Order: sequence, then structure tokens, then C-alpha cells
Amino acid sequence: MANPLRGEVIRLYKTLLYLGREYPQGAAYFRERLKSAFMKNKDVTDPEKIQKLVARGEFVIKELEAPHFLRKYRAMKKKYYKEPEK
Repeated sequence: MANPLRGEVIRLYKTLLYLGREYPQGAAYFRERLKSAFMKNKDVTDPEKIQKLVARGEFVIKELEAPHFLRKYRAMKKKYYKEPEK
């Protein structure tokens, strides 16, 4: 019987892999760390423990998205709002 959380874990991995492309220390560094984190927990079978790990992964996604949105906001602000002359 397949684990019903398997799809959720795969989605989390793919999302993190996508967001890791713009990681400050490089995509290869992030990919290596991501793979080791998932491999460390590959033998977890308890659904409750898996849910906790997925929730932690969702938190990491939010942490990775924050700098991206901030950079996007600053670019928009710079493009559309002129600095007042001194």
C-alpha cells in the first residue's frame, strides 16, 4: 500500500528544488543540502512524524520566498517611484 503523504512530500521536494535556484550560496549547494535532508528522513513511516516534517518544509518555503518577494518589491519600487531630489 502506498503512503498517502508520498505525493505531498514529492510536491514539497519539487517546490524547494525550484526555489533553491536563487539561493545565495548557489543552486548546487542548496540541492545537495536538500537531498541530504530528505535522505536523512527517508525511512520515516509514521504519518504524524511525516506531517511534522512537511510542515517544517512549508516553513522553509516561506523563508525562501521572503527574499524573493522583497527583491521583487524593491525592483518595482525603484522602477515606478522616483527618489525625491535633495
